[in-house]
Amino acid sequence: MNISFDLDGTLIPYADEFNTEKIGWLGKLFRIEKIRKGAKDLILKLQQDNYKIHIYTTSFRSKSKIRRTLKYYGISVNRIVNQIENQKVLKSKNIYSSKFPPAFNFDVHIDDLSGVRIEGEKQNFKTIIVDPSDLNWSETIMNNLKNIEIKKENAQ
Repeated sequence: MNISFDLDGTLIPYADEFNTEKIGWLGKLFRIEKIRKGAKDLILKLQQDNYKIHIYTTSFRSKSKIRRTLKYYGISVNRIVNQIENQKVLKSKNIYSSKFPPAFNFDVHIDDLSGVRIEGEKQNFKTIIVDPSDLNWSETIMNNLKNIEIKKENAQ
């Protein structure tokens, strides 16, 4: 299953809405962004469970900057879609939505915005919305993924 994660408010804080991993002097030197505490463990666990992990953001950060930040924390992902690629692909498909994960073959998108959940309901794509203040956010994601897989199995 292909899972995409949003960055801002989900893995990377806007301010101090959730605890983050520590950054050493080398990270500061290379302007590495802080990521949510537990993100590495969650992503590694998902990868061990044979999920393909992607980043899908409406940020204009370069893909190399995103990859560098993730690599600093020991995280590798299969694909990164930033706003430049998102706009290009959605426009070419005449899709009028902030995000549309199926355009990139993502089965489930994890985000912090309820607006993305609403788009998912309207356009029939699966989302998991994680509140930035959810201290058990990784368990929330794992439980939701299990429920999605159960529903998928029962539909077959």
